[in-house]
Amino acid sequence: MTAHGVAEHGVDTPGRARVEARNLRSDRWWLLPASTTLGLLTFLVYGGVRAFQQEHFFADERYLTPFYSPCVSLGCAAEPGSAHLGMFLPDHPLLPYAALSLPILLVFRLTCYYYRKAYYRSIWLAPVACAVPEPHARQTGETRFPLILQNAHRYLFYLTIVISLVNTYDAVVAFRHPTDGFVVGVGNLILLGNVLLLWCYTLSCHSCRHAVGGRLKHFSAHPLRYRAWTWVSALNTRHATFAWATLGTLVLTDLYVMLVASGAITDLRLVG
Repeated sequence: MTAHGVAEHGVDTPGRARVEARNLRSDRWWLLPASTTLGLLTFLVYGGVRAFQQEHFFADERYLTPFYSPCVSLGCAAEPGSAHLGMFLPDHPLLPYAALSLPILLVFRLTCYYYRKAYYRSIWLAPVACAVPEPHARQTGETRFPLILQNAHRYLFYLTIVISLVNTYDAVVAFRHPTDGFVVGVGNLILLGNVLLLWCYTLSCHSCRHAVGGRLKHFSAHPLRYRAWTWVSALNTRHATFAWATLGTLVLTDLYVMLVASGAITDLRLVG
């Protein structure tokens, strides 16, 4: 205990050199955690507002924003053609139209290995940065509640694969207009680029890498799975890049669909 009755821990543990300075950094070490926090909070606020806005989610009778996919609420009837999988959830202001998928995707991202690293270091401040003491008295890792729930990530991965297939379907059917037939617009390219990056993020996931080849004892006995494991491993090295890129493309895709649906801009047709 210190003279003030506060338990000593970390850099204040007895026997360690006494350093009066708050940290030993002379650079702006706080910029990275601050920018990470700002980026994550910006996405959460934008996504939360859009998920409950319940309008401007279907444009040009074919563009469905990923924040509303699959659109399974009875409220989707306001935009004919937006409910590809049917409407079976009640229409309520507190229930997102995509209530079937949004909780899964949110928890999947929240428990993602990269995002854990990002918000542990930036929001939870454990660890903050090299030569910067942590504010926590002790750490129990992910062995106790609630952090033990991070293990749900490996199971949510399989559900996310299904949702990625739904997003792919949305991007493909968007090439067909109900009256004009096959068309290609700027919105198609945005939806397609977004879904490709979503697949890169999903398949570069650590859980995907483990599912593909993590339990194999002899790669030589499973050449096809070994080849798939090497591909996933190559993607895995860029998992952090895809994590941030998909946050950006999700916002861009939703913003574009919202602007077209609201009449603020017109979708530029390239074909058809």
